[in-house]
Amino acid sequence: MRRREFIGAAIVVVAFPPRGALAQPSPKIPRIGVLWHAGSAEAEGSNFPALVKGFSDLGYIDGRGIILEHRFPNEVPAQFERMASDLVAGGVDVLVAVGANAAPYAKAATAKIPVVFAIVPDPLGSDLVKSLARPEANVTGFSNSASDLVGKRLELLRELVPGLSRVALLVNSNSKLATPYSDNFQAAASNLGLTASTFRWLGPEDLEAVFAAMKAADVQAFMINPDGWAFTYRAAIAKLATANRLVLSSWSRQTFDAGAFMSYGVDHDAICRRVAVYVDKLLKGAKPGELPVEQPTKFEFLISLRTARAIGRDVPPTMLSRADEVFE
Repeated sequence: MRRREFIGAAIVVVAFPPRGALAQPSPKIPRIGVLWHAGSAEAEGSNFPALVKGFSDLGYIDGRGIILEHRFPNEVPAQFERMASDLVAGGVDVLVAVGANAAPYAKAATAKIPVVFAIVPDPLGSDLVKSLARPEANVTGFSNSASDLVGKRLELLRELVPGLSRVALLVNSNSKLATPYSDNFQAAASNLGLTASTFRWLGPEDLEAVFAAMKAADVQAFMINPDGWAFTYRAAIAKLATANRLVLSSWSRQTFDAGAFMSYGVDHDAICRRVAVYVDKLLKGAKPGELPVEQPTKFEFLISLRTARAIGRDVPPTMLSRADEVFE
């Protein structure tokens, strides 16, 4: 081959490399399954956009840098089981479970895929982890409760309602934590010298009868504990509390906004935003068993003067000054 022909051939090779020589595999977009508890994104309230924002704050934009696959079981046990299994079968990289009702189904669905739970009151009692500091296995997450929250809520109720003597707990029997909730409530009320009763319900059709029973028992104030059913039907519970002129103590801003008299608890939106932090660590190689279960350290005390007026209650000025927020 003459020198000019050789140079031309070499140039052609450099300018036009063999097909596939520069081809790079497309980066895998992580897929995150999210098992909620209510029936829709709207029914999840502010928790849903808070979780999505947590990812976007870290640069994960749904549909581009990450794919979020949401499932809404609407508090139906068979739906929880089927949807968790479907997400696992679909090959998600991480499975997120929001709420105490969703978390056990996520854990049962897989022993390999990392599971991150959120807004779970008692991860140890729910048998989700063996230790809060070192969860082991493939499950970790975020609790929304501390050991003395029930006692603190009752203390605040006693100060908010002068002469308070009879209190109640409204708890859904479908919850696996119904009995621990009731036991904890009874013990805390006894320590404060209050007469306590537990009223159970199975579905929204039971609520009117349960409120009639509370009224007949001369209950002055009642509490609802973290539970998917109490969250889903928070507006109906608050409406019946107002109609029966009962003081309602809730556990979160979302349940408070539905019409409760007071709330003492953690910021659930903040917990949902934190989920993305753990998912990000897992996608980068961290092991779930080495990520400690986070427990809340900051709590907010909310009072609604609007609800107080609706049920004919005055709020002591000293309590207004202690509240983190007072809503007119």
